[in-house]
Amino acid sequence: MTNALTRAWTELVRPILQRPKRVQVAALCYRLGDAGKDVLLITSRDTGRWIVPKGWPIDGMDGPQAALQEAWEEAGVSKAEVETRATGQYDYVKGLDNGAEATVETQVYLARVIDMQADFPEAGQRRRKWVSPQEAANMVDEPGLKDILRSL
Repeated sequence: MTNALTRAWTELVRPILQRPKRVQVAALCYRLGDAGKDVLLITSRDTGRWIVPKGWPIDGMDGPQAALQEAWEEAGVSKAEVETRATGQYDYVKGLDNGAEATVETQVYLARVIDMQADFPEAGQRRRKWVSPQEAANMVDEPGLKDILRSL
C-alpha cells in the first residue's frame, strides 16, 4: 500500500500541484516629459490596485503585439512604439475565475506612447494615471515590477 501511495503522489498529485507558470505579456507604457519618463498605470478591474496593462498571449500575435493590444483595451493607447525584446519579467499570483490561484510570469515590453484615446474598450472599468517611475514603483504591489520601474 505504501508503494501505491508513493507512486500516486509522485506520478499524479505532485505534478498537478507543480504546474508550470502561466505566461502573460505586459506593456510598460511611457512618455517623455520635462522631468524625464512618465509611466502609465491603470487600475485592475477587480481590486482597483495599480498595475500595468497586461494579459494572456493572443493567437497570431507575438509578445510585443499582444502587449500593445492589452494597452489599447485596458488603457486606450492607440499608437505606440514597442520594443521587440522584453525589458524584464516579474511573477505574481493571479486569482482565476474559478477561485483558484496561479503563478504567472509576466513578460514586460517597453512601449513609447504616441497617441491615446479617451474612448477605449475598458474605459468605464479602469482609471489611468501618468506618474514618475519611482512613484509608480511605490504604487504597484509586485516586487519584480517595482524593480523594473525603478530601473527606468
